[in-house]
Amino acid sequence: MLWTASQVLRKFSTSSHYYQNKLKLAIIGQSLFGQEVYSSLRKQGHRVVGVFTVPDKDGKADPLAVAAEKDGTPVFKFPRWRVKGKPIPEVVDAYKAVGAELNVMPFCSQFIPMNVIDDPKHGSIIYHPSILPLHRGASAINWTLIHGDKKAGFTVFWADDGLDTGPILLQRECAVEPNDTVDTLYNRFLFPEGIKAMVEAVQLIADGKAPRVPQTEEGASYEGIQKKSNAKVDLAQPAEAIHNWIRGHDKVPGAWTLIGGQSVTLYGSSMLGAAIPAGQPLEIEGASQPGAVTKNGLVLYGTDGKAVLVKNLQFEDGKMIPASKYFSSGESSSVELNEDEMKIAAEIKNIWKGILSNVPAVEDTTDFFKSGAASMDVVRLVEEVKQKCPDIQLQNEDVYMATTFQDFIQMLVRKLRGEDQEEELLIDYVTKDVNNMTVKMPNQCFINGRFEDAESGKTYNTVNPSDGSVICNVSYASVGDVDRAVAAAKEAYDNGPWGKMNPRDRGSLLYRLADLMEEHQEELATIETIDSGAVYTLALKTHVGMSIQTFRYFAGWCDKIQGKTIPINQARPNRNLTFTKKEPLGVCAIVIPWNYPLMMLAWKSAACLAAGNTLVLKPAQVVTPLTALKFAELSVKAGIPKGVINILPGSGGMVGQRLSEHPDVRKLGFTGSTPIGKQIMKSCAVSNLKKVSLELGGKSPLIIFRDCDMDKAVRMGMSSVYFNKGENCIAAGRLFVEESIHDEFISRVVEEIKKMKIGDPLDRSTDHGPQNHKAHLDKLLEYCEVGVKEGATLVYGGRQVDRPGFFMEPTVFTDVEDHMFIAKEESFGPVMVVSKFQDGDVEGVLQRANDTEYGLASGVFTRDINKAMYVSERLEAGTVFVNTYNKTDVASPFGGFKQSGFGKDLGEDALMEYLKTKAVTVEY
Repeated sequence: MLWTASQVLRKFSTSSHYYQNKLKLAIIGQSLFGQEVYSSLRKQGHRVVGVFTVPDKDGKADPLAVAAEKDGTPVFKFPRWRVKGKPIPEVVDAYKAVGAELNVMPFCSQFIPMNVIDDPKHGSIIYHPSILPLHRGASAINWTLIHGDKKAGFTVFWADDGLDTGPILLQRECAVEPNDTVDTLYNRFLFPEGIKAMVEAVQLIADGKAPRVPQTEEGASYEGIQKKSNAKVDLAQPAEAIHNWIRGHDKVPGAWTLIGGQSVTLYGSSMLGAAIPAGQPLEIEGASQPGAVTKNGLVLYGTDGKAVLVKNLQFEDGKMIPASKYFSSGESSSVELNEDEMKIAAEIKNIWKGILSNVPAVEDTTDFFKSGAASMDVVRLVEEVKQKCPDIQLQNEDVYMATTFQDFIQMLVRKLRGEDQEEELLIDYVTKDVNNMTVKMPNQCFINGRFEDAESGKTYNTVNPSDGSVICNVSYASVGDVDRAVAAAKEAYDNGPWGKMNPRDRGSLLYRLADLMEEHQEELATIETIDSGAVYTLALKTHVGMSIQTFRYFAGWCDKIQGKTIPINQARPNRNLTFTKKEPLGVCAIVIPWNYPLMMLAWKSAACLAAGNTLVLKPAQVVTPLTALKFAELSVKAGIPKGVINILPGSGGMVGQRLSEHPDVRKLGFTGSTPIGKQIMKSCAVSNLKKVSLELGGKSPLIIFRDCDMDKAVRMGMSSVYFNKGENCIAAGRLFVEESIHDEFISRVVEEIKKMKIGDPLDRSTDHGPQNHKAHLDKLLEYCEVGVKEGATLVYGGRQVDRPGFFMEPTVFTDVEDHMFIAKEESFGPVMVVSKFQDGDVEGVLQRANDTEYGLASGVFTRDINKAMYVSERLEAGTVFVNTYNKTDVASPFGGFKQSGFGKDLGEDALMEYLKTKAVTVEY
C-alpha cells in the first residue's frame, strides 16, 4: 500500500520550531509553482543553496528566478544541461559546486543528466501532475481530462533514469468535476495542494521517514505532448467524449474543427442538461448533425443525442470571439473616450508596460501575447486593472478576447459604461399610478433569467381586494413551463457559476439583493397592498421589512456552513479521520401561500439560495403573484445568475403538482393547508423520494390567566387574532380565558374593536384591510354562520362591511364549546373564538388546548413565571409565546408539530432543510 504524506502527518508537528532536521536544497525548475515551492521551503527553515532555472524570455526572468534573486540565493539560468545526450561539464560543475543534499524539481521542463540527479546525498524528487503510473510524460493534466478520468491528482516521486518511472514518495488525488478544465483542476487542487505536498515530502526526507514505493506497471500509460495538428476533435462520438477532448486541450494546443472550410479552435466546453436553447443552425464538418449558434454559445451534438456548449471560438488569424456572436456581421463600432476614460487608458498603458518590460513602447496595435505575455501575466493584468477600477467585472478570458491594447481599452471602456451586459432584461411592465408613485410590475413567467409568456399563452386576472378591480393579467404557467424552469434550474446548478461560486461571493449577491429590495421597499409594499389587501404600514414593516431582514440574515450564513469531525471506533493500529460536509441538494421547488406573498418567498428562498441550491417558486394560486415577479426582476439586477431563480404563477393543481412529481426536483418546501400538504408529501414520495418540509394549518391556542397584565392581554390577544386581518398562519385560533376575568376581557376587546378603522389599506391610518379574495371572504361568512347555528354567541361582527371590496368586520364568538366546528377548525380570518375555563384549572385548560391535531403555535399570558414555564413545556406546539404574540424573528426557527407539518423556516434550522450531510472516513 502506498504511503501518503497524510499517513505520517500526525507523527510530527507542522510548526517550524518543531522541525529539527533541515536540508541544503537545489531547486531545479521554473514557473510560479516553482517559486511558491521555493518560498515555502525557505519559510520552513530549509536552506536553498542554488536555484537552477531557464534563461530569461523576451527580457523577462522566470518567477522562480525573480524570487530567488530578490532573496540573494544563487541563481543559474542554463539553456540546456546536455548536448547530444551528454552532460555539459561546466554546467554539471557549476551545479555540484553548491553542495546540495537534495534536488527538488517542482516543475522542470529540462532533461537533467543522471550524474546531477544522483549527485546529492538524498537524490532528487520530482512533482508530476498525475496519479502515477497513469499518464507518464508531458501534458498529464490534459490527458486526465481527454480520457475522462473520474479522478485527478499528483505524485511526488524519486527521479530515476526512466521517464516518470521512479519510486513513489507520496500521492494525492481529487475528484474530476463534470466541467473541470485544465485551469480549474490546476487552480483548485494541483497547484495549492501540490505546493504543500512538495514541502511535506522534503521534510519526510529530512526526518528519514520518506518511503520509496516502486511503481507498478499495471495500469501504466504514457502520452506525449499533444500537437495542434493532432488536436482536431472527432465529432462523430458521444457528447461526453467531445466535451472531454475540447476541455482536455483548453487552452493549449486547443481542439479544433473545420467550419466553413477554415480551422476554428473551440474553447470553454460544458455539458448541456435537458434545456437546449434554440439557435441558428451551423454546418460543421464531421458532425452527426448541424450545430446551433445560440445566445449562450455554440451547441455541438454527439452521436448519443446529448449536447455540448462551447463558449468561445478562435479563428486562424488568432482572433477570438464569443461563440454566440458567430453570425454577427461586421465589427462593433469603436467608442470615443472622454477625458476621464483617457486618463484611465493612460494608467492601463502603464500596467501593460510594467508587464511587457521587453517591449520598447506599448502602441494601440501591441498584442499582449505576441509580446511574450503568458498565462500568469493575464492574472497579473486582470488584478492590476481591478485595483485601478474596483467596480469593473473583468475576467481572464476577457484578455484573450481583446489581445491588442486598443481592443483591450475598448472592451474596458464598454464595461465601465455598462455596455457589456450579456442581454438586456426585457420586461413588459404593467404600470399603475398609486400611493403617490408609479409602480412597475412584471406579469409574465420568469424562466432562466427572462420574463416570457406561458407556453400556452394563457393568462388570469389578479384582483385588488380593496375594490374588486382587475390589477392586470398574469401568465398562467403550464406543465411545459414547469419542465423548462426545472431544466433551467438544473443547468444553473450543474454547470452555472452559482454552485462553483465562493460562498462568500454568493453571500455578497444575496446582500446586494436585500439592498435592492430595501431601495424598492415602498414600491414592493405598495404592490403587496394592492395585490393582497395588506395594510400598507404593515406591508412596509413586516411583509417587506422582514423579507429584507431574512435575506440579510441568510446572506451572512453562506460562508459559515460547516461540517464537523467525528471520533469513531478504531481498530488499532489503524487510524481514521471521519468528517462531515454540508452540501446543497440541487433544484428545489417552493410553493407559497397568499397571506404574506413576499415574506413567505423570503423565508424559504433565502435559506435555499444561501445553501447553494437553485429554485423554482410557485406563488399562491391565481391571487398574489406580483411581488414575487418584482422580486425576480430585482434578482437579475443583483447579479444572481440566470436559472438560479425561476418564478411560475399558476395553479397548484397543475404547477404545484408537477413540481412535486418532477424527477429533477430534490426538495419541495410548502406552506399551505394540511390536506394539500398531505397530497404533496405523497407525490414527493412516489416520484423520487424528494425531501419535503411542510408548514401547514393551525388552530393555535392562547391561554389567558387571571393574573395576567390585562392591558397587555387585551392588546396582544387582539393582535393574535386580527393581525394581517386574521390571515396569519400562527393566529390564535382559540382563546381560553380564565372564568373570573372572561367578561372583562370580552368587554374590553369589543370596546377596542369599535375603535378600529376599517378601510383603504393604503390609508396610513387604516387598522383593518380587506380579506385577500372573494372566495375567502365567502368562506369566512359561512364559518360564522356555522358558529351561530351550533350555539356559540356572536358578540360582535360576523358580517361583510357594506362597501366595495372584500372587507369583513372583526368578529368575536364566546360560549364556544369544545365539540363545535369553530372550536376545531381554523378560520384564517379575523374571527376571535373564545372559551372560558374554571379558575385555577391549569391541567384542564392544557388538556383542552392540546386537544387538536394541529401544533403550529400557542401562547400564554400570566405574571407567574413558574406557571408560564410549566404551561410552555406542556403545550404541544412548535412556537410558544409568553406574554407576547406574533413575535417572530429571522434567527428563530419557525415550524409546527403534528398535522401542522414538519421542518423549519428561519434560523439555522431552516438552512439545514436545504442541505444534505455527507460523511467522509479516511484511513491514514
